Amino acid sequence: MGFCICGGASMMCTFGTVPSLLNILPTYRVLHTMPIATIMDNKPMVNIMPFGMCVAPNHPIPPVTVVPFAGVPTPARPCTPVTPAPWIPGSPTVLVGNYPALNSSSCLMCANGGQIRFTTFGQTTIMIP
Repeated sequence: MGFCICGGASMMCTFGTVPSLLNILPTYRVLHTMPIATIMDNKPMVNIMPFGMCVAPNHPIPPVTVVPFAGVPTPARPCTPVTPAPWIPGSPTVLVGNYPALNSSSCLMCANGGQIRFTTFGQTTIMIP
């Protein structure tokens, strides 16, 4: 069992420098205090906002040098999430708008190489498988 993911959940990308918040549009959604997320809430710049700078080695934009929290100069580029596939795995037994709901173990792959995971869940009362 994991926590159900709602709008406002905090996410981090393995190649991002700062966390981001999940934005869920309330159309056809079950509401708790925030809309509940599904595996199809994967649209860049709609649901998935940038994670600061991207330090992925295979990013297509030429890098600039930044100094992240560790203090070591690192080549990075502005983050632009590229998330063509849905979240995986989702909760197949809990459907919201005919799509599986997201739970705290769901992740999303970025085409630039990063893996996006939740650090907070947007709520702490609803548990789903």
